[in-house]
Amino acid sequence: MAARNRRRGRRRNRGRFSLLYKLFSTLLILAAILTGCIVFFRANEIVVSGESRYSAEEIIAATGVEQGQNLFQLDKNAIVRKVLTQLPYIDTISLSRKLPDTLLITVTESQPVAALEYNGSWWLMDARGKLLEQGDATLSQGRAWLLGLTPLSPSVGSTLAVEEGQETKLASLKALLEAMAERNMTSHITEFIDLTSESDIRLGYDGTLTVEVPLYSSDFGLQARRLDGALEELQARNGTVSGTLTLPTEGNRAWLTTDRWMPETQLPEYVPSQSEPEAAPTGEAAGETPGTQTPEQAAPSASVTPVEPAQSGG
Repeated sequence: MAARNRRRGRRRNRGRFSLLYKLFSTLLILAAILTGCIVFFRANEIVVSGESRYSAEEIIAATGVEQGQNLFQLDKNAIVRKVLTQLPYIDTISLSRKLPDTLLITVTESQPVAALEYNGSWWLMDARGKLLEQGDATLSQGRAWLLGLTPLSPSVGSTLAVEEGQETKLASLKALLEAMAERNMTSHITEFIDLTSESDIRLGYDGTLTVEVPLYSSDFGLQARRLDGALEELQARNGTVSGTLTLPTEGNRAWLTTDRWMPETQLPEYVPSQSEPEAAPTGEAAGETPGTQTPEQAAPSASVTPVEPAQSGG
């Protein structure tokens, strides 16, 4: 019995030694890999790609990454935050490693969607609400004016903040603009983005149309798709679309009225590009009071039922 117990003890000891040996070997391998990463994988080449108004040298400088810095010790999140703050016209930036010694930087450029005025200065804003640039009134030329929001301590590179009570309007606007940007529609926003209403976001569109979107929509992605579908249907039916297009809070029927709603604020004259149609006279240019409609003018002149996303494949 004693001999049998000794044999069992020796087998247990061998098993424990084998387990410790395997664990020690694994730790040695991991340590060797880590040491290799630290010693060998260094950024000897930094490659920048993507459309941007900034040069590759400016983007690399903003990252703070220096040649020879270890690729596995880079704090990517900190680098992204730094670049987006220092170079406001960069919309997105991604970093990846191409071993053994290359850092790849890919950027996309922010596009101004609106201009807003605060304390005598003008600011350009993109679809995410990021402030891209500060300047004088010339900065607003050819841009949609953002009306109905009061900025709080604006600064270039930061996201627009507004007075208390206006946060919901701003959140809804950003959700709508981002949804429209995904469908490449923000370049069609002209003249104004008006948030003076407590129920609607109003956009100038292509210089001939005002689009009314419910302020408290539960799905701005759906509203953007409905707007796209309604415009496609109306353009196929009428060619140039003018007047006021109202999207629904519920259901999917949009209404087009012949009169175009315009803000009371005196806006600069919109000059369409050669690829855009000439705007039909509206507001004061047509001898009307901006922002008002008679009952006859307000009556729907056409309705459209945009194709739902599941049907359109959107």
